[in-house]
Amino acid sequence: MNRNLKLVINNGNKKIEDNYFFEKNELKTILDLYAKMVSEGSWKDYGLNISNRQVSFNVFKSATENATYRICKNFKPSNKNLKYLITDSRGKILRNSHDLVILIKNTNWKKL
Repeated sequence: MNRNLKLVINNGNKKIEDNYFFEKNELKTILDLYAKMVSEGSWKDYGLNISNRQVSFNVFKSATENATYRICKNFKPSNKNLKYLITDSRGKILRNSHDLVILIKNTNWKKL
């Protein structure tokens, strides 16, 4: 039993930060890409990781333990071009940009 989980409902005492996730338009862009890649048979599953530094959309090509790619959003990047990243399963940055739409549009997913 995990005793660290808490359910917070209408807690007016604490301000909940909304910018610790993908925004609606960012998630739509990623899910549109995901739907396209699934229909082509390239991608099989996805998962989300959320921390106080970044959120990532993890892409799986098969039922493996490690994600093949991660599309990440850094909340406090040290450089504006490090706001959005595409990384491999080891965390190596494959591509980066300050704009998610440009990053996804200019990435050749077949050759990545």
